[in-house]
Amino acid sequence: MIGVLGAACDGSPEVIIGQGGEAGAATTDGGHSPGGSSSEGGNGFQTGGNGAGGQAQGGEGVGGIDMTGCGDSAIQPGEVCDDGNNQPGDGCSADCKTVEQDYACPDPGEACVSTVDCGDGIVSGQETCDDGDAIAGDGCSDDCQVEPGWQCNSPGHPCVAAACGDGIIAGNEDCEDGGVPPVSGDGCSDTCQRETGYACDVPGQPCHLTVCGDAIKEGDEPCDDGNDDIGDGCNPFCEVEPNCSLGACTSACGDGLILPSDNEECDDGNTTDGDGCSSTCTIEAGFDCIDVLGPLPPTLDVPIAFRDVIARPKNGSTRHPDFEIFSGSNPTPGMVATQLGADGKPVYTGICGSPIIGPCPYNQQTTSQANFDQWYNDVAGVNIKRVTKITLTQQSPNSYYFPDSSFFPMDGLGWVLADQENPSNGHNFGFTSEVRTWFTFNGGESLAFSGDDDVWVFINGHLALDLGGLHPQRSGSFTLDDPTAQTLGITAGNVYEIALFHAERHTDASNFNLTLNGFLSAKSSCTTDCGDGIVAGDETCDDGVNDGSYGSCNPDCTPGPHCGDHTVQAPDEECDDGVNLANYSFDGQPGCAPGCHLGAYCGDASVQSLFGEECDDGVNDGGYDGCNPDCTLGPHCGDHVKQAANDEECDDGNNVSGDGCSSDCKSEAPH
Repeated sequence: MIGVLGAACDGSPEVIIGQGGEAGAATTDGGHSPGGSSSEGGNGFQTGGNGAGGQAQGGEGVGGIDMTGCGDSAIQPGEVCDDGNNQPGDGCSADCKTVEQDYACPDPGEACVSTVDCGDGIVSGQETCDDGDAIAGDGCSDDCQVEPGWQCNSPGHPCVAAACGDGIIAGNEDCEDGGVPPVSGDGCSDTCQRETGYACDVPGQPCHLTVCGDAIKEGDEPCDDGNDDIGDGCNPFCEVEPNCSLGACTSACGDGLILPSDNEECDDGNTTDGDGCSSTCTIEAGFDCIDVLGPLPPTLDVPIAFRDVIARPKNGSTRHPDFEIFSGSNPTPGMVATQLGADGKPVYTGICGSPIIGPCPYNQQTTSQANFDQWYNDVAGVNIKRVTKITLTQQSPNSYYFPDSSFFPMDGLGWVLADQENPSNGHNFGFTSEVRTWFTFNGGESLAFSGDDDVWVFINGHLALDLGGLHPQRSGSFTLDDPTAQTLGITAGNVYEIALFHAERHTDASNFNLTLNGFLSAKSSCTTDCGDGIVAGDETCDDGVNDGSYGSCNPDCTPGPHCGDHTVQAPDEECDDGVNLANYSFDGQPGCAPGCHLGAYCGDASVQSLFGEECDDGVNDGGYDGCNPDCTLGPHCGDHVKQAANDEECDDGNNVSGDGCSSDCKSEAPH
């Protein structure tokens, strides 16, 4: 039953309720009389006012005033929708006879709703892509528009890079240096993959060689802290060092090291997501990661820091007080504490300084703590630092040896080069050496060292070998048996730091020999699992079947025949121009739309209100009650223009009866 509140001709309120049936007679005193019944509708009645009788036509039949029509918020015979107006382009056509494309009109009187759902994997409406999510940055934006530099040819599947060389990093590209055409050898390869030794920071701009030591970690550099210190986590060669500050060494996520004490599922040497090993060093879905633990290399390159001091002054320079002055025949133990200091350097005890505390079998060996602290710390004007590497040769499966009976790494350098020190017999005496390296403790290892003058070896921060003091070449060795391991606080199976401190303080000879054990660090190698139904890594397609059928994936996880491959695949495709973004064409001919179907156009007999069409009858000749060639409404009842030639008696701009001008533009009698 429909109720309408209207106004009687004399201005008093009038309510018509009913769905057809002939109305009962109105009483002159404003009373009620029963309505009649009819096969055309149900019961109806009217309420008159001020003693005036009246007549009315029911809502869908006869009985009460007829106020039905397109725009009355009710579905009338012949209508399929009614959103309360007769305006096209909002989902319900102007004549209420068509639900427009990509709309649903479930509730009469309510606005129609769009059926376009970005993220459902179906391209519809004004969408140009739909990869199954509504997340920007993956080629298909959060409002389902193709992003620059991408191609999204297969709805419901990931987008891919449009082209290497377009200046936009997309898909599996690592870089875009603006090369047209892209070429290898300039940092960014012809497949837009970054080349070793280069950094490619700005898309569309040339790549550049990385510079170790500039405090910018980029390209292949595992680290770059901008200094020339060893033992601080990143050595001067931009190589990651384990962190051994708490005992057994550990490594950081992304440094390419997996040590026994680490809590990492994987570590591929970076903190980039999407390559199998995540930024938190967990294995990503769709990947298999294995830890690659190769054999120890035939040689071991160990960083070493030399600090040159003035032992033989020249041109008014000043000799360092601890060099080229004292002497001895054998080691003097106890000159440093049994544990490294908080700064990782030897701690001066002063037993053979000034004054002598002893025991000092060869008398004074040093002057003061202040002067000793200059041996292994950088002090401007006192020492000149040089960092390089020494190469140890493998002599057994786990042992490396470096022998040098003429060890003069600062010849022609340091203060001699600065013309502030005299060489002796062509050699630069007066320097210290600092070595830090790491080894895997398995138990029973034997390590040996020899040199002149001072040599101290620390393992896990504990003094393991003490050859301090002035002396000719002397040797020392030890075996890491259980008692020694307990003293040093080390446990089998873990990696520990070896720190060696040496000083060459007196002419006439310089010897330096050491035997070290190496350590193995695993590094993750992650590969995709093609066929697991997860698109990962360099895969562009993986549906878990990979049988190469249309719309499926090839066995190598590349797309099989699909929309966007420039080949029309009948019967699934109507077109394929390789781009397929023409959802709508304004030239009267269909383009190729996403999904490789012919797109909409004015003249296809389907109203595309999202693209501004008000109508489309497929003819569009502009006749009365027809559609113009541009898919706007032709002259029609309800356009506010009285078309007398088409038998219109009135036109009040709507298609609802009961307001003086009927739904078919006929004048209504006053009531």
